[in-house]
Amino acid sequence: MKGMTKQDDFTRQVTQDYRLTTAEILYRLPDYPDFLQTYIWQDYDVVPRFPVLTRFLSFWEREIEGPLHSVTVASRSLIAPVRFDVVRCLFVMD
Repeated sequence: MKGMTKQDDFTRQVTQDYRLTTAEILYRLPDYPDFLQTYIWQDYDVVPRFPVLTRFLSFWEREIEGPLHSVTVASRSLIAPVRFDVVRCLFVMD
């Protein structure tokens, strides 16, 4: 988000449940409609409505010539409990 500080980002994540959201956008090339191109978009957004992504996709459809083919979305909360995995190994130090 433009003009946002790290504190603003943290506050949004905690109080408004903003999460880091990544979208893989496949779109058709205007001059070669049989070819697909990939665009990766990433920003903080609210699950499950995704208002920031929805605004971006509306802008895309209005202003960009490449018609959308599909959008795949992944979202992850950045503030979460630490996860530990148990790994079976033995280190021998001489």
